[in-house]
Amino acid sequence: MAVLINDECIACGACEAECPNNAIYEADKPWVMGGVEYPSLNDTHTYIAPEKCTECVGFFDEPQCIPACPTEAIVMDPDKQETKEQLMAKKEKLDQVGR
Repeated sequence: MAVLINDECIACGACEAECPNNAIYEADKPWVMGGVEYPSLNDTHTYIAPEKCTECVGFFDEPQCIPACPTEAIVMDPDKQETKEQLMAKKEKLDQVGR
């Protein structure tokens, strides 16, 4: 399951530095994977590119962005459930193509 930033986000940026996959982006900024730029997924607050979120699997035991958030804006995304194996495969893909 990927991590999601909801509308409670105050766009403070505290979570961005915690992401080992560089999956967190400022509002209205495009996200990048493997040198390819994709359109912003949110124009009002910080967001996470789900294609890059591994819930920190392969780096840490739990997502690092959640405790870094000063609000309750970062939650697990119930619409994007993935196994540890799927998350590790995503991490390995990011290792190959670049974050």
